[in-house]
Amino acid sequence: MPIIFLSPSLQPFNEYVGGGNEQQYMNEVADAMEPMLRANAIRFTRSKIGDSLADVIRQSNSGNYDLHLALHSNAAGESMSGQLNGADMYYYTYSVWGKKAAKILAENYRKIAYDPNRVQARPTTKLVEVTKTNAPAVLVEVEYHDNEAGANWIRTHINEIAANLTEGLTIYFGLPYISDTMEPRSAMVCTKESPLNLRVRPNLHAPVVTQIPRGSTVTIYGVWKNWRVVGYQDYLGYADASYLRGV
Repeated sequence: MPIIFLSPSLQPFNEYVGGGNEQQYMNEVADAMEPMLRANAIRFTRSKIGDSLADVIRQSNSGNYDLHLALHSNAAGESMSGQLNGADMYYYTYSVWGKKAAKILAENYRKIAYDPNRVQARPTTKLVEVTKTNAPAVLVEVEYHDNEAGANWIRTHINEIAANLTEGLTIYFGLPYISDTMEPRSAMVCTKESPLNLRVRPNLHAPVVTQIPRGSTVTIYGVWKNWRVVGYQDYLGYADASYLRGV
């Protein structure tokens, strides 16, 4: 199953027009994304407030991640301060998979953006969070926060931003998008004799992540037709709902 490194902004000094700051609101987006990611069978590790950028890059590079996703909001330079709007998805110029992810996220983001005509995937060789991470990386600038309209849009669209980015990730990873998040609940594996296959996709021909013994307790995070997104030990994947009691 895919696993990402989720990296909300470390910049409390980037203040929003009207109050609050970039670190605060990007962590709110990350908070909202967590249950959405689980519901869509995407595992994640998240950076912490107080980490330095070097810490974040080191943590990301210490794991085997399929994508590094950094969450930011933008501010114009002094000469244009407060005059710009738009969203940018930055990727390392020479990263094929980073470019693919950025283009997918940008295309999907146009559905909710403050100004859909100003959403772009942009190559860069300067942003170290996309150039120094081992995993393909995208740094998302969700909107400009140095003007009232942009800052208010971010504040009032936290869940929409989180859901849209999660949906974009499912497109990138080739997974069905589950829009309804649910309270996680427990269930028991009730196969007759054999263990229950946990699969990478909701398909009987999809590769098996692991096999869950009969009688085991699992956690259900999402529902897709007759499949459930199931967590078992450190695994996350899809299981046939027919063999789960309490769903």
